[in-house]
Amino acid sequence: MDALDARILLAVDDDPDATSLALAKRLGVARNTLHARLQRLQATGAVREYTRRVDPGALGYGLVAFVSVALSQTTGRLAATAIAELPEVIEIHSTTGEADLLLKVVARDTADLHRISGDILSVTDVVRTSTAISLCEELPMRTRALIERAALHVP
Repeated sequence: MDALDARILLAVDDDPDATSLALAKRLGVARNTLHARLQRLQATGAVREYTRRVDPGALGYGLVAFVSVALSQTTGRLAATAIAELPEVIEIHSTTGEADLLLKVVARDTADLHRISGDILSVTDVVRTSTAISLCEELPMRTRALIERAALHVP
C-alpha cells in the first residue's frame, strides 16, 4: 500500500457514499486510477466487506464476550473451522499461551451466551473454555490513525 492508496481509503472513510468520480476529483487522480486501486485493495483484502461496519447490537446481540479455547494438542487443528460455523462467533485468533484460540462472541443475553458456550464446548477437540464478558467497549477497533500514517509515508 502506498500513500495514494491510503489517501483513497481515508476519502472513502470520510464519505462512503461518494461516487468514484467525486472521489477521483477530490484526490486529483483519474477515475480509472481510483477505480483500479479500489478494486485491487478489495481483492487483496486491504478493504474488508461492508458487513464489518454493522454493529451486532443493532441486530439484538448486545452482549460481547471473549472466549479462550484450549484444544487437544494432537487433533485440535480442525476445531477452528467448526467453531467458525457458529454465527455468534465474530472473530477467531490463534494465540500463544494457555489458550490456543481467542474468540470474540456476541450474544443476546447471558442465557444466550451460556448456549453458545455449550455449542463451542461440543466441538470435537475443544478441551476447555474460559469466558470473559465485556462490560463496555473502551475503544472500538480502529485503523484510521494507521491509514493516516501511511498516507504521510511515515514508517
